[in-house]
Amino acid sequence: MGTDTQSPIGRPRGFDPERALERAMLVFWRYGYEGSTLTDLTDAMGISRTSMYAAYGNKRRLFELALARYAQTVMAYAGRALAAPTARQVAETFLRENVVAVTARDRPLGCFSLQGGLSCGPDNTGVSLTLARSRQAGERAMSERFHRAAREGDLAPGTTPDDLARFIMVLSEGLAVHAAAGSTPEDLTRVVDIALRALPEDTSRRAGRPASR
Repeated sequence: MGTDTQSPIGRPRGFDPERALERAMLVFWRYGYEGSTLTDLTDAMGISRTSMYAAYGNKRRLFELALARYAQTVMAYAGRALAAPTARQVAETFLRENVVAVTARDRPLGCFSLQGGLSCGPDNTGVSLTLARSRQAGERAMSERFHRAAREGDLAPGTTPDDLARFIMVLSEGLAVHAAAGSTPEDLTRVVDIALRALPEDTSRRAGRPASR
């Protein structure tokens, strides 16, 4: 490689690790872990294999870094949803923003955490487990938020925080699967509308209190 275009460790001049990681994330999202070859990854990232290993470690480590980037960027709406002032607003914000995320046209449709581990063979069961743990962590965060809502009197009597969190997460995963299969944002928004009708109204509204605290 010519030294006029490469850094001492083989990276192109102007190499941006975050931008390259973003491109790797999109490859893993589109093809899954096993379906993403090193050639796919390095071509998308614009670096050599040597540079990829030097910057990110091996393919598995690159995948884990891509998953973390996905959580920090695409899934940033989850944090916004959990910060909503009422339990119902948490659910509504999460589901409506989920529809936007899984149907965005500037990246693969669906959800990285589901598609990234599709069809993993026995040698890569750890990848599927990593993705499952990531989804479980999201469900736990949602459940903790609903437990707080219950303590604050913001859940209807008889509503189980853990079950409500699981309902929201199962629905969001189903939305992602249908998005990947070609369902439109309008199709999925109508599904969310139906789901929200099954949820109780904010207890704060029923009591005549302001929704925010």
